[in-house]
Amino acid sequence: MDIGFTSLWQSTGLINFTGGQLIMMLVGCLLIYLAIAKKFEPLLLLPIGFGAVLANIPGAGMAESAVEQLLNSGNPEHLAMLAESLGAPIDQVAAAWKSAAGQVHAAGNWLASDLGYEPGMLYRFYSASIATGIAPLLIFMGVGALTDFSALIARPSTLLLGAAAQFGIFFTLLGALALNLVPGFEFSLADASAIAIIGGADGPTAIFLASRLAPELLGAIAVAAYSYMALVPIIQPPIMRLLTTEKERSVVMQQLRPVSKLERILFPFSVLLLCILFLPSAAPLIGMLMFGNLLRESGVVERLSSAAQNEIINIVTIFLGLSVGSQLSAERFLSIETLGILVLGAVAFSVGTAAGLFMGKVMHKYSGGKINPLIGAAGVSAVPMAARVVNKVGLESNHHNFLLMHAMGPNVAGVIGSAVAAGVLLAVVGGQ
Repeated sequence: MDIGFTSLWQSTGLINFTGGQLIMMLVGCLLIYLAIAKKFEPLLLLPIGFGAVLANIPGAGMAESAVEQLLNSGNPEHLAMLAESLGAPIDQVAAAWKSAAGQVHAAGNWLASDLGYEPGMLYRFYSASIATGIAPLLIFMGVGALTDFSALIARPSTLLLGAAAQFGIFFTLLGALALNLVPGFEFSLADASAIAIIGGADGPTAIFLASRLAPELLGAIAVAAYSYMALVPIIQPPIMRLLTTEKERSVVMQQLRPVSKLERILFPFSVLLLCILFLPSAAPLIGMLMFGNLLRESGVVERLSSAAQNEIINIVTIFLGLSVGSQLSAERFLSIETLGILVLGAVAFSVGTAAGLFMGKVMHKYSGGKINPLIGAAGVSAVPMAARVVNKVGLESNHHNFLLMHAMGPNVAGVIGSAVAAGVLLAVVGGQ
């Protein structure tokens, strides 16, 4: 009886809790609070936060792979078999596993499965949705089906604003490499490229690129990207007020011209053709975005368009959020590199916003004062949050200044721009 009670006591969370797990559970609760109380990207932050709580339940192993379950078991015979497959001493098997390549990980998980170890629920979600890269692509399809590109088609010059806002990505790439001069940071060019994409404020793109270039940093990158997307209403307004004058913010823009159905149908093909000719590496993201938009604009597949906008994107968002949250386990997240990523993400987002505003000021000057430079801040691809913030700040300066539709042009241009930037980084860095 005493032995049974002792075993039960040793298996409880009360005795197995670590300080790191408690911290990460509190982080998860903070994300849930921001989602519910502040309504900051609740569709994403709520499942991410709950996933973080689940991933840090002591002893549950919900975010662990089969090999991690084996390592935690302490079975000497099984550890010896894993060490032999890795070609490492048994006392260094955990370190060897962390530094092993992806092919070795696959073989190790097969071995652990053969020995009776099963991956946790959240790890299965992660493997099916993020590790395969399918979740970001389905999200992009849904975004395309939800997005009206008419504002961009009516004023193509706003592409410049979306392109300028991507400057934060390449600025942060250099910043991440510069951090290597600080003790404790060792970011490779692939790591720095994955971190830099946070500047686009596009969660699916950040996940897509990180899963290919720096999967070990995926949790921190995804949380940073989605957190700064959620904090757009807090981060952007001070930058917008600092870099523009009251007179500039008060500019009332003329109504956009009507866009024909033929233009809206031809637009996805035009963007896809440019992608095929100049940047095939961005084809997965651009292709799914344009496919979703074609479902919307064709007008003949309402059921498919509705599914992409509702059921599919909702289901994928649940799996994506929980999978991202699974990467917030204390062992993976609590490190100096994570802190560096969060700081770099804030810098990237701020620089991207500022760059869009500066391009907006240039367009304001050369248009004879007809362009409100505030719409440049919507060049980041946080759709439609950034456009709503632009509209709100514009109304503060002029109660008749409705900028929402004008800001949607650079906002959707930012979605395309971030996908293009990811394609560039993937083409340049991914082949090395």
